[in-house]
Amino acid sequence: MTHPAGQQTLFDAVGGSDFFRDLVHRFYEHVWADEVLRPMYPQHDRAGAEDRLRMFLEQFFGGPGTYSEQRGHPRLRMRHVPFRIDLDARERWLACMTAAVDELEPAPLHRAALMDYFDRAATAMINHNPLFR
Repeated sequence: MTHPAGQQTLFDAVGGSDFFRDLVHRFYEHVWADEVLRPMYPQHDRAGAEDRLRMFLEQFFGGPGTYSEQRGHPRLRMRHVPFRIDLDARERWLACMTAAVDELEPAPLHRAALMDYFDRAATAMINHNPLFR
């Protein structure tokens, strides 16, 4: 898949669906082992959680629009409101994602693009900060 200008998407550059399926599975392996993050995820629907995140990331990075076709607009902040996401949860989430990315050893430029997004997304999900009540 290429953008209209003919540029290759990050989705294609890293290996497409196979890369994102592996990334998300590795990420969730870390999440399931984290006592703070684990309760925020659906224990009864691990496969569904993996599918939803994979589809979202694939779409975000230039792959198929399956996420929006099946679930509508991502509305990430709204979907995360029920969970108390503070700085500690942000750091733990980012550590899980960083470990998953590093395990796959993408090219440095691709890693930087992935981590830039994950860092910003993790910060945007913070919804509890005791300093700003």
